[in-house]
Amino acid sequence: MSVTLRYCRFIAASLVLLSLGVSDVIAQSARQHAYTIEGLEAPVEILKDAWGVSHIYAETERDLFFAQGYNAARDRLFQLEMWRRQATGTMAEIMGERMLDHDIGARLMRFRGDLGQEMRHYHPRGDQIIPAFVAGINAYIDQVIADPALLPIEFRLMNLQPQHWTPEIVISRHQGLVGNVREELNLARAVAATDSDTVKDLIWFHPEEPALQFDDMIDTDLLSDDILRLYSAARSAVTFLPEDIDAAFRADASVSRDNLASQLNDQLAAAQTEVLGRNHDIGSNNWVVSGARSESGYPIMANDPHRVIGAPALRYFVHLHGPGWNIIGGGEPSLPGISIGHNGFGAWGLTVFQVDSEDLYVYETHPDNPNQYRYQGRWETMRTEQAEIMVRDQGTRTVELKFTRHGPVIHERPDRQAAFALRLAWLDIGAAPYLAGLRMSQAQSWEEFRDGASYSRIPGENFVWADRDGNIGYQAVGVAPLRPNWDGLLPVPGDGRYEWDGYLPILALPNATNPEQGFWNTSNENMVPDGYQFRNAVGWTWTDPYRGNRVREVLASGQRFNLQDMAQLQNDSLSIPARTLVPLLNGLEHDNNAVELARQQLLNWDFRMAIDSVAAGIYMAWERELRSRVSAMYVPEAAQDFIGLLQMKPTVDRLLSPDGRFGMHSTEGRDRLMMDALAAAVNNLRERFGSDMNRWQYGQEGYKHALLRHPMSAAVSDELRASFEVGPAPRHGYSYTVSNTGYGDNQTSGGSFRMIVDTEDFDRALASNTPGQSGDPDSPFYDNLFEDWIDNRYFPLFYSRDKVESVTAERLNLTPAD
Repeated sequence: MSVTLRYCRFIAASLVLLSLGVSDVIAQSARQHAYTIEGLEAPVEILKDAWGVSHIYAETERDLFFAQGYNAARDRLFQLEMWRRQATGTMAEIMGERMLDHDIGARLMRFRGDLGQEMRHYHPRGDQIIPAFVAGINAYIDQVIADPALLPIEFRLMNLQPQHWTPEIVISRHQGLVGNVREELNLARAVAATDSDTVKDLIWFHPEEPALQFDDMIDTDLLSDDILRLYSAARSAVTFLPEDIDAAFRADASVSRDNLASQLNDQLAAAQTEVLGRNHDIGSNNWVVSGARSESGYPIMANDPHRVIGAPALRYFVHLHGPGWNIIGGGEPSLPGISIGHNGFGAWGLTVFQVDSEDLYVYETHPDNPNQYRYQGRWETMRTEQAEIMVRDQGTRTVELKFTRHGPVIHERPDRQAAFALRLAWLDIGAAPYLAGLRMSQAQSWEEFRDGASYSRIPGENFVWADRDGNIGYQAVGVAPLRPNWDGLLPVPGDGRYEWDGYLPILALPNATNPEQGFWNTSNENMVPDGYQFRNAVGWTWTDPYRGNRVREVLASGQRFNLQDMAQLQNDSLSIPARTLVPLLNGLEHDNNAVELARQQLLNWDFRMAIDSVAAGIYMAWERELRSRVSAMYVPEAAQDFIGLLQMKPTVDRLLSPDGRFGMHSTEGRDRLMMDALAAAVNNLRERFGSDMNRWQYGQEGYKHALLRHPMSAAVSDELRASFEVGPAPRHGYSYTVSNTGYGDNQTSGGSFRMIVDTEDFDRALASNTPGQSGDPDSPFYDNLFEDWIDNRYFPLFYSRDKVESVTAERLNLTPAD
């Protein structure tokens, strides 16, 4: 892991100036750029600080969001072009036939409602804000087309030019953190392969168990992976192959194969954490503490949303200052406004809350006309559309898109008189991800924030809030269909007997105002109270409770907290599963010296997954063995492909209270399994790292690390790949620590973006965003934040103009053309 020479030179100069305490010199020495831009109403200033955060100052609202779009394109143009192509279903045009399924799926699942009504859902002036943002993106694209020297390297590698945006791209749902239909199909196949009781014993449904019963009309023999082929293709990550790249820059074929296999494994691991999939190790944390629990006497908000980690970064910090707006925080570069941040009065953060917004419908189709399906005793005809899709080197492909009254048809079996369609709540008005942040970010009270949150439909989120008036609060959000007669966990017939009864009002989802304990935290665990009235509208499976329990353990300790305490908690690596399981090794000895020494290492350990800890390295290998062996013991072979590993809490529960599966003397059987697993872990570590146990440190080379891959990593030459990728570097934590770095050896998801706000003084906010703010590998802001992130350090996220001026590294002046 190294920081680029360009950044070393830049930061060294900045540090010299900072050490002299001459902030005015910094401001005067900032790089200056000036452009005349068509479409602006008045001059705009953009001050980029020493960490790459852009602070945008505009005189009109339209110019503010125009400049946000312009600036985002300036920093992330290739990322935006890929977003545009994914949203519009035009990936096959540049990557060939292998992306055809992606494009068909994207076109099937695009928003088809009233665009004006859609944009106004997110803000009363959304139909002005979103087009202004789009116009700003397009203004920079025009500038690049006029001056090809500005074109980012990825475009040159593909002989590609960026194309203009439209508002439809901004409101696209393709990145919407949804996907419970995948779990629905897996559950269905598991029940079909075994039975309902077996699956309910293996899957941790809570706070209560569902019925999990098929309708008699469902033919389980029809359930297969192919059903979700188009759906999965449309929502999959983009990975480039050598043939997508100009021949002069391609990777060697053999090297590319190895790199591609490694990259695809990383992407699979990352994708499983994007939604609550079968491993349920998704991770985000947020919390708020009241002034009664802070050193300042004012509430504090902390948030580290965990998403896929790569290069460039997913999240993007920005500060927007204009009439009616003074907001700072993070979102995605493709969206106007912010989704996490503060406005000088209140601060807010989010984690995923699971609402069930998708259902899979199975239809009986007409034996003579597969475009007709039975509904309420009669035949209805599917609506059809023709789509023209450009395929590289193959010309135009015409495909037929089909829709039932419930939604897009994603799979057909005319030989079995069957068709499958999805009902997707996120295709209705107001379900574009995160855009309701436009309403929330102008709130000047907890009540106004809740009202803004009531427009936030996708993804399901746990919002927390803290403000200068001393209020803290919690509100779950999400578009949650009301199912009057089924639980939403298995496919149902589309014959009219299983219909939604509208949507649950968002403010009826779980919430809290100024809770008595003086804090509130969420970490994707179950937040649904027992006996909740609208049980079938929200999720049944949640992540393991360990991160949330650890945060509550610390926040309830009685101490008063400051920003540094919050930073330490965000990076906490204590494993509650380890603290629970390791004591079971007391009194168990092994006749192999290495295994016995490993046991002693664990018993003398502090349960922290630290990079320099040998015990943490041993524990990780042991826990993986335990989880694998317990899962193999309980999950029938017929269901293993659909259920995978047991969640961690059910695994721990079975080890704490072993039943007859472990043998007649179940405790002794459990002990044997634990020691056998430890011996296997020791053998694994010896094979990987040698017999010297001191080399089994958790963060040593080849063990827990972070290598941030670029979508082109596997496709380009070694030299280019080295400039695109960031890392590797050692990492602490894992899936079940507050600092969630994933279950695999390479961290592919986790808290890449972090923010902590003390509402006493909004200039004291702390932030991180790996690897950097820019998407251009040639920029000093591409990887400048990586080392601090690795070392659990933050940068100051300044808010007042004076503070921003004191650390300005680049000044951009935009002037209207007229």
